Amino acid sequence: MKGHTAPQDCNSSQGSSPAGGLWVTLALFGVITASNWGFPHVIEGASKKFNVLMICVDDLRPELGCYGVSTIKTPHIDRLAASGFTFLRAYCQQAVCNPSRVSLLFGLRPDTTRIYDLQTHPRKTLGDRVSLPQHFKSHGYTTMALGKVYHGGLDDPLSWSVPHWSPPGPGYAKPETLARVAEEAARLRKEQGPAVEVLERDPKTGVPLRVTPPRYRVRGPAWEDPDVPEEALPDGKTTQEAISRMEKYRNQAFFLAVGYLKPHLPFVAPKRYFDLYDRNQVPLAPWPHPPRDCPEIALHNWGELRAYEDITGTGPLPEDMARQLVWAYYAATTYIDAQVGKLLDALDRLALTDKTIVVLWGDHGWHLGDNGLWCKHSNFERATRSPLIFRVPGAAKAGAKVDALVEFVDIYPTLCQLCDLPIPEGLEGLSLVPLMEQPQQPWKKAAFSQYPRGKVMGYSMRTDRYRYTEWQSPDGTVVARELYDHQSDPWESQNLVNRPEVRQLVEKLSQQLRAGWQSALP
Repeated sequence: MKGHTAPQDCNSSQGSSPAGGLWVTLALFGVITASNWGFPHVIEGASKKFNVLMICVDDLRPELGCYGVSTIKTPHIDRLAASGFTFLRAYCQQAVCNPSRVSLLFGLRPDTTRIYDLQTHPRKTLGDRVSLPQHFKSHGYTTMALGKVYHGGLDDPLSWSVPHWSPPGPGYAKPETLARVAEEAARLRKEQGPAVEVLERDPKTGVPLRVTPPRYRVRGPAWEDPDVPEEALPDGKTTQEAISRMEKYRNQAFFLAVGYLKPHLPFVAPKRYFDLYDRNQVPLAPWPHPPRDCPEIALHNWGELRAYEDITGTGPLPEDMARQLVWAYYAATTYIDAQVGKLLDALDRLALTDKTIVVLWGDHGWHLGDNGLWCKHSNFERATRSPLIFRVPGAAKAGAKVDALVEFVDIYPTLCQLCDLPIPEGLEGLSLVPLMEQPQQPWKKAAFSQYPRGKVMGYSMRTDRYRYTEWQSPDGTVVARELYDHQSDPWESQNLVNRPEVRQLVEKLSQQLRAGWQSALP
């Protein structure tokens, strides 16, 4: 795909990577040179074959201690950040699980992957394109996935040396909830059959390439605080398995992807994590309303949350319920932080810390009532921005907080360069290694995200100061625009796009958006 332009059709199969790949583009911009290709100043012993521990966290907002949020307790992620690089302004390419994860794991933007939904497998549109873990596997690494790495039910066997592992057991733990959910699931299966039907399989592997949207969903409460050990819940079991894999493969090069389900809904965590917070004191969204003068297409009815049994079907949430959800989100986040701490402790105990690159990311952000929204599924800052932290053994500037605009498509080339692997042609991200050498250097002029509403695609661009969004019909016609000034309005409370004084700015930003991500490179 040349630049970041609107597809002819949101479901079109057209599109390809720029001729010659990203590295031709970067050479033209002077980013890749003979002096910086080998990253000699980032780490000592660059020829070492580092392991990779990739920690994937679902629906994680950058509300962590290391991001300057003191109200939430994340001591272990903060410990990782203190010895790594914290990217303060990292953006996903589409704020929903499957498109975001496919984009990240293949280093390609959604208009190239042509994955915009939760039902399409990446191999349906990308064929034999090599994924990030598959690339490491082809270069001698044992690659493994535990928990949610690709979107649920759409795992990619070609990426892994051993079969993907999922934690056993239900997501709830209180007996009364388990009984109620099981009874409802049995009733619906009897009346309607399986919730999901496979529409197409890969003729060679049998992997489902396309499935139906769920006919029904069995949902209990939106949050639960069972008084159980950590290992009674799926994410605690995933941590146990991850430590077991580290022990087993400690003497060979491994790429271990550990995917945590929380803080995705339902917000379930052991009771002791809820007890760390006073429910009546957790902060609510500073701006809990839709932005003024916001086009309707930018908003949604947060149906993901409304599917839970204790959430009303229409209208805003009562303040007490909103506070319960924020409280539960914080508890679930701190529960995941504890799992991260166990992984870091295991690396230390097994003498793997100095041999292992750790990268932690959230697949996208999550609205907690801000902009009048819950869940993700938008182009606003709260949905598109998420944590990104790298820890690199021997890094000279470890502990740096990097303020440059970066994107999740940058993770693939970064890990390749850090591990001294060749970088495949055609990737649509930029290695972040130069920022690890000089965190304050000039970098990308913008980060790009997008979100579809039916056949209309919303393209959003975050510059240093502004977020500019165009909602484009299949023929490229703009049906709505948004402009937010983050210097004066960090919560995106006012859409400025129709004000006469910003007319020239809007024209300039529109040209920049349509020129695409390549034009925003250094």
